[in-house]
Amino acid sequence: MKKAIFENKNTVILLLVCAIIFLAGFYFAKPEAEENPFAAEYSEYEKAKITMVLSDNTERDESSDGGWRGEQLLLAEVLSGQYKGETLQVSNFVGPLYGVPLYEGDGAVLIISTYEDGAHTATVYEFNRTAALAVVIVLFLAAAVIVGGKTGAKSLAGLLVTLASLFLILLPALMKGAPTLPTVFAVCAYIAVVSLAILGGVQKKTVCAMLGTVSGTALAMIFGLLAQSLARIDGLRVPDVEPLLQLRQTGTPIGLTGLLVGGVIISALGAVMDVTMGISSSLFEVSAANPQLGQKELFRSGMNIGRDMVGTMTNTLILAFLGSSFVLILYLYSIGLSTHQLLSSAYLSIEVISGISSSIGVILSIPITAFITAKALAKK
Repeated sequence: MKKAIFENKNTVILLLVCAIIFLAGFYFAKPEAEENPFAAEYSEYEKAKITMVLSDNTERDESSDGGWRGEQLLLAEVLSGQYKGETLQVSNFVGPLYGVPLYEGDGAVLIISTYEDGAHTATVYEFNRTAALAVVIVLFLAAAVIVGGKTGAKSLAGLLVTLASLFLILLPALMKGAPTLPTVFAVCAYIAVVSLAILGGVQKKTVCAMLGTVSGTALAMIFGLLAQSLARIDGLRVPDVEPLLQLRQTGTPIGLTGLLVGGVIISALGAVMDVTMGISSSLFEVSAANPQLGQKELFRSGMNIGRDMVGTMTNTLILAFLGSSFVLILYLYSIGLSTHQLLSSAYLSIEVISGISSSIGVILSIPITAFITAKALAKK
């Protein structure tokens, strides 16, 4: 009982310290308030409800694999913002790659443009998907709690910390000019420590997993830096980086060259945490079943357990990267690139570096965690 209370106190202390670190990071990273957010002419995105369809010529386009194409003229009641309660006549432009037909009672998001003379017009931005996403999230939360029980609830708390750290600290800090790789690595290390502390409390098992996670993530970062140096490619060649480059050129001090390896660190973190916690927990069970095992035997057991994880985890990471770029891969295949052209392209190099660097972090975290845990158990 005393041991459990001591561990619980350590957990509370660590989580309090982490909360203080989070608040400090949030304070220093938060964006500065704009003095005048609206110019003479500006646009706002507001919620609305479709009250009537005035005209509709949308139809399925077989040449676009059944995608919708056409235009609607609608009446929409504004539900938020300064024009709340007004009914506006709006146009909804629909194409295979944007927009969907809307009908009476549907929710929508409008782009309301206000002009210097006070007049305002609106067009449909998109179907309002807030309710649909809320249903998906609620189902996910329910499944996690029903199946996982208390552990599932703890994992959701860890997920909340992860999202808050990424969106409230990491992204604002990068936009304010914080060095990309050190900031990403520090935030990911923080996420690992807090998530594992919430999941398992502060005890030897979770501390070993924490050390293994931070070490494995650091090795993924180092390997990623080496790989991008050999391939002579960096974050400036990552897809969709052009808008960020324009922001930098207009004064936003965001670091771009480290974005490739920064993505590697974030991608590797979850898989490394799974592996390190699995090995640490398994070795503690092995030691409890046979307390006479020494450090070498425990390390060997950890390596045997880790080898079984390597195949599935590596496959998972590679497939995750390939899946996220599936459309691009299909396009590259469709245009019939030559082998030399494909292997020298920035797109393929980025995917290879990202997938393999993350996998390296997972693989090398196995012997590190096995060694740390065996050392800790041998001392016991």
